Amino acid sequence: MRDWESMPPFIKNESVKEYYDILKQHEKELRLKRKADVVLSVLMISFLWPVFLIIGILIKLDSPGPVFFKQERVTQYGRKFQILKFRTMVQDAEKLGSQITKSHDSRLTRVGKVIRGCRIDELPQLFNVLTGDMSFVGTRPEVVKYVRAYTDEMKATLLLPAGVTSEASISYKDEGELMEGVEDVDSVYIHQVLPEKMQYNLDALRNYSLLGDFRTMIRTVFAVLR
Repeated sequence: MRDWESMPPFIKNESVKEYYDILKQHEKELRLKRKADVVLSVLMISFLWPVFLIIGILIKLDSPGPVFFKQERVTQYGRKFQILKFRTMVQDAEKLGSQITKSHDSRLTRVGKVIRGCRIDELPQLFNVLTGDMSFVGTRPEVVKYVRAYTDEMKATLLLPAGVTSEASISYKDEGELMEGVEDVDSVYIHQVLPEKMQYNLDALRNYSLLGDFRTMIRTVFAVLR
């Protein structure tokens, strides 16, 4: 972790400092966490490359457009990066609606509905983990628009790299269904869903442990299987 003095000004506040002091006590675990991220992501990419190939072919056969979906998100210290996913929507879907996807979103492709339902669309984020933009466990990265709505305390989640999964992700794995029938999706997400998810993320920082990360990964596997 950076020294507090070198933190970006927009996340330097008293609320964040409390979480920083807690995480500073776990620096050895955090360094080990990064090493584990690299090893596990390399192993999974090496093992799953046939799956990547098959899904890529199915996406190309199903609808015109690229295999991968890229979107600017925010990770550690407010740094922007391009998150990778398998494309599950029609091309240029972001121009046709909200950045939040509903369960029965008309923009979803046939293959997209299947791989999204199985969470397979998240697999390309293994490359984000390998490059250090993300970690296996951590706060899910938001788009810039939603990060601008963070309270001072919520900015503490930017002390660590964004994650592929988290306790909030498990509890809100059916987030798309919650948005069904909602007219102003962005407003509901910012004022209702985001604060609730952030309570899980902040609790995870407050009680951080590498063992806790491992438990979250195991819980995620069972949540997806269910």
